[in-house]
Amino acid sequence: MRTIDLNGDLGESFGVYRIGQDEALLDQISSANIACGYHAGDPAVMRRTVKLCLEKGVAIGAHPGLPDLAGFGRRMMRITPEEAHDMVLYQIGALQAFVRAEGGRMQHVKPHGALYNMAATDRRLADAIAQAVSRFDPQLMLYGLSGSELIRAAEAAGLRAVAEAFADRTYRADGTLTPRDEPGAVLHDAGAAAEQVLRIIHEGKVATAAGADMALHADTFCVHGDGPEAAALVARLRAEMKREGIAVNAPSRM
Repeated sequence: MRTIDLNGDLGESFGVYRIGQDEALLDQISSANIACGYHAGDPAVMRRTVKLCLEKGVAIGAHPGLPDLAGFGRRMMRITPEEAHDMVLYQIGALQAFVRAEGGRMQHVKPHGALYNMAATDRRLADAIAQAVSRFDPQLMLYGLSGSELIRAAEAAGLRAVAEAFADRTYRADGTLTPRDEPGAVLHDAGAAAEQVLRIIHEGKVATAAGADMALHADTFCVHGDGPEAAALVARLRAEMKREGIAVNAPSRM
């Protein structure tokens, strides 16, 4: 049976503000990327999300982002590789405190939003992020955009690189994600998202925004948790994968 990982971005609430459908997603995904307080989340949210993951048997990952709560970490910032290294290391450590206190174990790190997209094309930033992960724990996996500089940096640092594709995003011809401010960047239809995932799994291809096919390998698929259709989308995706004989499970650490 073919096995694939489904990951979701969780723990994005902040104070009295509630974002996402974390509990519903945790019944469907195998890995969680938990916000670490820079782009979203706060200490109480981090603690609750870690506990929920452990209760549900979902693998835990740190989701470090840029220090931009107002922009949800999705706005580009000019940062040096040294700054990228330090902010990623800081956020991994923050989440690890809660993971350790609850008796759990962290599985992976996946940069968030603009930091993720910047590291996909900027090798110096990608290397800095990979070094931060490796220095913290070389057994952690590093999730990155399939075919990106972040994947290459992870491999060069001796980390297990996990190539990621997206269930609910579209692609440009160069393999990067369609920017969110462009039409058609996000797939809101659960059927279309499931079709995209199954085609990547079975054929290793995805249709770009321009209409042409592009080769794409994926070890894991992301479903964003902050959209109103997130729970329905991932439920449909799980049902389609079950019908196709595809099991959902988190990858194993090194």
